[in-house]
Amino acid sequence: MPVTDVTTDADNLTMTVTADFAAPIERVWAAYSDPRQLERFWGPPGWPATFTAWDHTIGGRANYTMNGPRGEKSSGYWEFLAIEAPHRFEVLDGFTDEQGDPNEQFPPLRMDFTFQPTAEGTRMVTTSHFVSLESLEQVVAMGMVEGTKMAMAQLDAVLQDLREYAQGKGTRVELLDDTHVRITRLVEGPRELVWRAHTEPELIKRWMLGPEGWEMTECEVGLAAGDRYRNSWAPVGDTEGEPFGFEGEMLLVDAPRRAVQLERMQGTDGPDVLNDINFYEEDGATLVTVLMEFPDAQTRDEILATGMAEGMEQSYQRLESAVLTV
Repeated sequence: MPVTDVTTDADNLTMTVTADFAAPIERVWAAYSDPRQLERFWGPPGWPATFTAWDHTIGGRANYTMNGPRGEKSSGYWEFLAIEAPHRFEVLDGFTDEQGDPNEQFPPLRMDFTFQPTAEGTRMVTTSHFVSLESLEQVVAMGMVEGTKMAMAQLDAVLQDLREYAQGKGTRVELLDDTHVRITRLVEGPRELVWRAHTEPELIKRWMLGPEGWEMTECEVGLAAGDRYRNSWAPVGDTEGEPFGFEGEMLLVDAPRRAVQLERMQGTDGPDVLNDINFYEEDGATLVTVLMEFPDAQTRDEILATGMAEGMEQSYQRLESAVLTV
């Protein structure tokens, strides 16, 4: 996690976040001054932002909407008060209503971003100024501290070349908190084809098999929100194990960028696990990011202990060799 400190000051009505990045100051500044890069990390995992307006001048405004995994939306704006590239910028950050107008129920806060070069890269200090103790306590209660930490943890993938960030590192599992796990895997292939491999049954059956010695016996996909899906596997020959499967409902489909689904083991009452799968392409390679949301830490640990990550890695290797190279 790049965030090294978060301090709230009730006397001065501020929250200060300090983060260190292994990238030069110009690169970090570029990430905060380009809406397409901001969209990759402005918003906690599971709530990616879409910037619909961008006027990067003093007095200009940027409008954005964060899109939750169950179709929720939270919209806001920046009004640029100061821009001193590459060392500092200051904005008013506020919520907007469905028409894009400022939401008067949530007073805007002033945010001051400063960037300082260090021996290892760049230190960023973000100070949020609140209009009252009530507004400070309100955003803290809404999870702003935890959300900020998880959002900024996504910035490392933005600051590096995608292959530099993920190539050769296999399937990586990160525990974000008690109920959220992020799994990433760089796949050597274009996003359109990687998306097809995740959504077309004839392709899925060629690679989504887990460890060697298993076959996929059932593959029913969901291609729109509200669709049901069902996948089943069984051991082949002398392979040990019992047949099993998962089923669930698609909550969101944004081809070829994102798919969100609720999943549970077949024949059980749950618990449901939310899988939020995102696909990002750069230079012919696709970063597949799966954000898993569990009901509790015990369920998280039980599922991870099944060897899920190892089975996913074998499947991804098969995806690259049996599907993407054909």
